[in-house]
Amino acid sequence: MIKSMTGFGRGKYEKEGRYYTIEIKSVNHKYHDISIRLPRFLNGMDEKIRKKISEFISRGKMDVLVNFENYGSQSNAIHFNIDLAKEYVNGLKNLAEQTNVNYDINVMELAKMPEILKVAEQENDSLVAQELMFALEEALENFVQMRAQEGQKLKEDCEKRLVFIQQKVEEIEKYSHTLVQEYKQKLEMRIKELLDTKVVDENRLAQEIVIFSDKSSIEEELTRLKSHITQFKQLLETGSSPIGKKFDFLIQEMNREVNTIGSKANCLEITNRVIELKTEIENVREQVQNIE
Repeated sequence: MIKSMTGFGRGKYEKEGRYYTIEIKSVNHKYHDISIRLPRFLNGMDEKIRKKISEFISRGKMDVLVNFENYGSQSNAIHFNIDLAKEYVNGLKNLAEQTNVNYDINVMELAKMPEILKVAEQENDSLVAQELMFALEEALENFVQMRAQEGQKLKEDCEKRLVFIQQKVEEIEKYSHTLVQEYKQKLEMRIKELLDTKVVDENRLAQEIVIFSDKSSIEEELTRLKSHITQFKQLLETGSSPIGKKFDFLIQEMNREVNTIGSKANCLEITNRVIELKTEIENVREQVQNIE
């Protein structure tokens, strides 16, 4: 199955006031690159999440965002720094005595002093890690599904473009069969015009035609180009991800053969079709850049 490197997936899980949300998005990339943002207390899950994602993804740049909220009854604990509070009380008393001001402080005011009161989250790490994976699995399922849908669209587009490319190759092949004969006729006419004679040295003419035929022959390039097109179609039908690098290679080889045909062909009709081929092959290349 052809898969796109572009995709998005979201997963959620909720239980007893604990809410997990995971979002995965990706864009095309030459290698496999995963960036994960986690709540600090879940940093130990980074490698496990990375490993799980790698089971489904082989290429692409992925950003993974993990959110966790706990509204459960046992989610928070309040801590008072009693020793520090005593220091505040003693210090304020001394300040009142030394400045001759009234000493008047209550517990509410004392609790507002820096570092006196702290609210700490209490999490069962093993439970959170287990529940988090449920959200991750849902996110991955949606993510892979979207990449498969995008991959199908890329496949259909490439198939349409390959039909056009194959049509132009067949047209070039048809014109290539008449190149030598046309050159022979033009050469004969040119010689007669220059020498003002109806008699042409057939041996010399034959030599020139052989030389031209060797220089302008594009049969080998056409054969290889048609082979690359066939391989491309087969990969679209039967290939499974990761396959993008194979497509990249075939596109490079197709471009190479088309460039050679363009440089060899001494024919306007072929040159025009070479330009069309190069344009369409470039369109295919842009599409396969998104294939995993």
